[in-house]
Amino acid sequence: MLSVIPNPPRVALPIVGGDDLFPVRRVYCVGRNYAAHAREMGKDPDREPPFFFMKPADALQPCGAEPTAHPYPPQSENYHFEIEMVAALGRGGHDIPVGTALEHVYGYAIGLDMTRRDLQDEAKRLARPWDLAKAADRSGPIGPIHPAGRIGHPARGPIVLCVDGAERQRGDLAEMIWSIPEQIAYLSAYFELQPGDLIFTGTPSGVGPVRRGERMVAAIEGLGAIALDVV
Repeated sequence: MLSVIPNPPRVALPIVGGDDLFPVRRVYCVGRNYAAHAREMGKDPDREPPFFFMKPADALQPCGAEPTAHPYPPQSENYHFEIEMVAALGRGGHDIPVGTALEHVYGYAIGLDMTRRDLQDEAKRLARPWDLAKAADRSGPIGPIHPAGRIGHPARGPIVLCVDGAERQRGDLAEMIWSIPEQIAYLSAYFELQPGDLIFTGTPSGVGPVRRGERMVAAIEGLGAIALDVV
């Protein structure tokens, strides 16, 4: 049986240390998972359970240490950066226990949850979905996957984003409100997770706007850095 339109290619990410690729299925993103960021967004981190939204897999933009051109999206005048560590699942499951959740992680990457903040603010005001704010084309820049078999499971260490050399975000992975095992367990109660799923695990405080002509460099200890030039 033939497809009536060309089959779209599946997004696949490079893996550090080889020529293999990591095919992506779904992209889950946790909201307000660092206390200071929750407060800067006007929320109380001590009372809020985790919540998630999704990006389409084809919104990912693979990139690396050499600068990659990143397009400023249409219909926005307030485009924000949010650096995050990304967990890539190599095993799936439903109702995964917290104690064994890390066995499902294949590796980790640096990601950016780029956000049309003006559209998100409007969506919040009108109690509407966030899709227009969070799912813009190439709104998920992401670096190569570092296998957990080589680097372990990072639970602490600096997570930093700079714009034109000036530090804008800095936190520590240990400051996550909900740990990666807890996020996996929580999500798996609502979805049957599958190999190829990604989880953007939250951003520290300091999120803010980026403009055309500026360079973003995002770095996480043990994962190197990625660079993007906004055009």
